[in-house]
Amino acid sequence: MALLELPVVDLCGTPAEMGRQHGAALAEPIRAFVSQRLRAAKVYLWEHGLRDGAEANLRAAGQGCLEALATWDAAGHIEHLATAAAASVDPVDLYVAGNLTDVREIVSMPIAPRPDPGREGCSTALVPASHSADGAVHAAMTWDLNPTDLEFVVALHRRPSNGPECWTITCTGCPSLMGLNALGIAFGTTNIRVRGCRPGVPYLSILHRVARAGTRNEALGIITGAPRCAAHTFWVADAAGATDLECSPDRCFARDTTQGPLNRTNHCLDADHAKSEEEPPTRSSRARFNRVGGRLAQGGIDVAALTALFCDRSDGVDSVNRYAEDAQGTITDACIIAVPARRELHACRGSADRGRWVRFGFDSAR
Repeated sequence: MALLELPVVDLCGTPAEMGRQHGAALAEPIRAFVSQRLRAAKVYLWEHGLRDGAEANLRAAGQGCLEALATWDAAGHIEHLATAAAASVDPVDLYVAGNLTDVREIVSMPIAPRPDPGREGCSTALVPASHSADGAVHAAMTWDLNPTDLEFVVALHRRPSNGPECWTITCTGCPSLMGLNALGIAFGTTNIRVRGCRPGVPYLSILHRVARAGTRNEALGIITGAPRCAAHTFWVADAAGATDLECSPDRCFARDTTQGPLNRTNHCLDADHAKSEEEPPTRSSRARFNRVGGRLAQGGIDVAALTALFCDRSDGVDSVNRYAEDAQGTITDACIIAVPARRELHACRGSADRGRWVRFGFDSAR
């Protein structure tokens, strides 16, 4: 089986210029991405018992979130509109598609939940210097979501006219999902489901703003101060350590690596958040949490060790490494490993053993 290649697109200039470049370079896949994500949204709402008017409600929620973005991050809003215009897609449709996990929950979560066992499971590993093989902080995650998203995964090399150069991994047409900037700020996310969703700023736009942060404290302030529309966990790492934030729309629960390594999957660790979880923790989330935590506790972690961990299939369909043939509705769409002190990002499209790993840096070397 040939390894999956990770496409790279270079963007530079003002927010409007980067948006136009993004939309023009990926116009056809952006349109295809929007189409497949909106189809998936329709199926999801149908499965949750939402039929008449559900699509209109989804669009209204997306419109409300896009309006919140305009107030909170004008640069991100300008870039989004330019991307949509260059790709010839409706900006609300593109925003709903990119932030689907958040926008759909604004519509669906007030309805009695119907569990989706095993779906949407990312795994995060945050490693302090004390547990690394070379004394450097490592921050890594698998991004696991829809199997149909795999063909749209892309690396964006962003060189804004105002702000730090950055490498991000995301889907075509979308804001930043995970990555590392030239100031050594690495970031990413996992999905959790906590009641209380409302129109506000979705997770990708929050991370897109984090990508411009100059320090870990600034990045954390962006996340905690954002008018969040839904629950997510966020992580931020620099050369000194890493912080994990478990966020609902109204509050944040923080942990950092001063006491040792941290890991995260898709269930709440904060007791107050756990009381409001839409679904009980899945077997997959618990298995992945235990597998990653057990390996990190052993120490001696480096890029090779994290790559091996992300390749792990010891727990079958509940493994960190998730395949389409598991038939859970989720696969590993991309992986990253960041070493902030070295301004080094390793990434692959697809699962860790099926994608070709690429090293991105800020010295023109790859």
